[in-house]
Amino acid sequence: MLLDMDSFRQALIANMGSFDLDLSGETLTQLGEFYSLLTHWNERLHLVAPCSSEEFATRHVLESLMLLKHLPQNAKIADIGSGAGLPIIPCLLARPDLSATLIESSQKKSVFLREASRSLQATIIAQRFEQADPPPVDFVTCRALDQFMQKLPALINWAGGKTLLLFGGESLREELRKANVTFEAFLIPQSEKRFLFLAAD
Repeated sequence: MLLDMDSFRQALIANMGSFDLDLSGETLTQLGEFYSLLTHWNERLHLVAPCSSEEFATRHVLESLMLLKHLPQNAKIADIGSGAGLPIIPCLLARPDLSATLIESSQKKSVFLREASRSLQATIIAQRFEQADPPPVDFVTCRALDQFMQKLPALINWAGGKTLLLFGGESLREELRKANVTFEAFLIPQSEKRFLFLAAD
């Protein structure tokens, strides 16, 4: 993944309006630093699939920031299968009032997450979520958990009635219906089939 900081920043600026975001210059700079760090680590850890700087800005960062309008001031969030720090690290960069527990089973990826979240209100737990005690949070989010559909019932149970913020398509909609979970679906801008699901028992 080639680092192109100018294209990354311009893509954020050009597309943030369609995601109903207005990012400050300071936030844009911090997101650029995160992008640079992730690109540096990506070759070794395969945190995200190779993509252009423009795609990383829109599909990964701006999409992650869709969470912000659903998170009240000082919200506490658990992020499951954090991997590359998406969606939660961009949210923590944009909103310093937020705090999060990042749960990631890969020890190597956990090292990256500690580096990427050093100045943020973040705790890293290097375990599978099934083996970790649920932290005292208001929201549980997940964007790229391995075998997500198979693990969804366990995740719903683990969350214990907390509000879920999940990214996915029609198959996730069907699984939430099967689980009798009440949810709202928000279409992701520049996408026809991907949604942010806000779900609560």
